[in-house]
Amino acid sequence: MIITHLSAECYPIAKIGGLADVLGALPKYQNELGATAQVVMPFYNNKFTKTHKFKPVYNDTILMGETDYDFRILTLVDNNLGFDIYFVDVPELLYSDFVYTSDDTERFLAFQIAALDWIAQGETLPDVIHCHDHHTGLIPFMAQESYRYSMLRKIPVAFTIHNAQYQGAFSHDLVYLIPEFKFSRVGLLDWNHLINPLASAIKCSWIVSTVSPSYMDELKENANGLEKLLSDEHAKCIGILNGIDTEVWNTETDPLIIENYTQDTIEQGKQANKEWLCKEFNLDVNRPLFAFIGRLVEQKGADLFPKIFSESLFGNDISILLLGSGEKHTENELRNLKTKFGNKYNAFIGYDEKLSHIIYAGADFLLMPSRVEPCGLNQMYSLKYGTIPVVNSVGGLKDTVEDIFDGGFGICHNNVTVSEVCEAIERANAFYYTDKFKLTRSDIMSIDHSWHASAKSYINVYNSLNPFL
Repeated sequence: MIITHLSAECYPIAKIGGLADVLGALPKYQNELGATAQVVMPFYNNKFTKTHKFKPVYNDTILMGETDYDFRILTLVDNNLGFDIYFVDVPELLYSDFVYTSDDTERFLAFQIAALDWIAQGETLPDVIHCHDHHTGLIPFMAQESYRYSMLRKIPVAFTIHNAQYQGAFSHDLVYLIPEFKFSRVGLLDWNHLINPLASAIKCSWIVSTVSPSYMDELKENANGLEKLLSDEHAKCIGILNGIDTEVWNTETDPLIIENYTQDTIEQGKQANKEWLCKEFNLDVNRPLFAFIGRLVEQKGADLFPKIFSESLFGNDISILLLGSGEKHTENELRNLKTKFGNKYNAFIGYDEKLSHIIYAGADFLLMPSRVEPCGLNQMYSLKYGTIPVVNSVGGLKDTVEDIFDGGFGICHNNVTVSEVCEAIERANAFYYTDKFKLTRSDIMSIDHSWHASAKSYINVYNSLNPFL
């Protein structure tokens, strides 16, 4: 079975959110199951592409409206990712050090057209085309409706919604950029009088998945305007929980943390990582250490962080360390807290991969008060590293974290308000001083959230689309 994944992100090449982590692991685990999975993504001008060598495997020209764009398909000279990866190089549109810009319509449309042009001319066509998020959302329509891709019409197209809040909608004035199709079919592109790639993908894909069962249920009530569409298409919708790459996220072998550890050596290992963090960020190592890693946006509850952190730090003998970036107003408020709370609080505004690993290893609790969390990977990383998650029970967080007082292993709350999150932090702080705390953080390291089961679930979905695969 040949599976071609198309995505705007893939770890470690380009990462903005959890989408990259998924594409950096799922194909590898599918290959271990006997499939031939590959990834096709844009070629960006970033750190990865500047430090690796590439070779061309195809070149051609795409016509978008009245403009010709030359493109190449590149692949890595030395590839140790565990799957083949191909890069769509459209220098005039995609060659940027930013994955996303303020107007990505033509950039990602060019990526999708060039990718399909290359796939369509191949001697061996894929058995399944699997698209991820709105940046690839027009591929299901084009593969089904555009005349130039008629050879692809019988190939099953799967589509995964990683985050329904972002849909990539644009004006019908730009419909001429899409390869020619029978115009009576234009309704498959439309939602609320705009061309909506996410809506079109839901209409045209053979199967639509989300990254957790609970998130699929929630989308029928909160999908940024697509609730009715998802309800109408429910027969082809399924939720499959993401996994994590346990070869990368392994406390015993992780080269990025200060001291490696196992379940048997967790106390010593976590203490060494915590001591490094506290020294580096001027925090008191004797206090419970709460951490946040992620984007500072409303979806993650970050707009409430200044008040949550202020109240929690004032009322409890704890420390908080933050790693993230996002909305500038929130960033500035969180920077300003440093002078207010001395050695109880610090923030690294930005992103650092090594630091994130050390925080998972050294923190006592991980904060995830997300309003929306399609799957969430951070809570799975924290469990693997023996760090207890404090979460809002939505989406994938609801599917992966059970409350400690209901026989589970995390601290859960049901609303994202200052009072509820502060109360959850207080509960976690109290739990830190109980005999059960150390036992729990050792036990959670053995919870299996690897990609094995999820990769198999996707293979089963593909087989259901075409029993001859």
